[in-house]
Amino acid sequence: MRVEFINPFISATLDVFKTMLGCTLVRGPLSLKREHTPAHEVSGLIGLSGKCRGMIVVSLGRETAIRAAEIMLGARPDEVDRDVMDAIGELTNMIAGAAKTQLEEYRLTIGLPTVICGKNQVITFPSETQPLAIPFDSEIGPVSVQVGLVEMLVPVA
Repeated sequence: MRVEFINPFISATLDVFKTMLGCTLVRGPLSLKREHTPAHEVSGLIGLSGKCRGMIVVSLGRETAIRAAEIMLGARPDEVDRDVMDAIGELTNMIAGAAKTQLEEYRLTIGLPTVICGKNQVITFPSETQPLAIPFDSEIGPVSVQVGLVEMLVPVA
C-alpha cells in the first residue's frame, strides 16, 4: 500500500473525532495488519472503489463506542445497541468521506457502512491489499483505524 494513501485517513480521523466528539486523538505507531480480527469490539467498515480499491475499518472498544454515541446523541446508551451501532457507522462514514475528499484524483466512491460487534469477528480485506493499522488513544478510550487500499492498474492501450 502506498504511504500517501494513509495520511488522508489519519487527518480525517483526527478531524472527525475533534469536530464530532470534541476528542483529541493521540496516534500510536503504524503497523501492518496481519490478523483478520478487528482491534476492538465495535467496528465500522466501509468499502472503497474507483481508481483504488479497498476498505477502511474504524474499531473502538465497547466502552469507547458507548461514550462516542453518548456524546453524539446527548444520552448514554446502557449497552451497544442500535443507536451505538448507528453512531459508529456515521463516524466511519464521515472519516471515509473526508479521506475521499483528500484523495479526489483517485475518484473514490464509498459504500454504505456496516457495523459489527464482538471479539471474535473476522474482517477480510481485498486479497491484493496489505492493510495498515493506525492505533489512537483518547480521553474516551482506544480507537484503531485499519486501511487497506490498492491502486487499480489500468491496461495500457
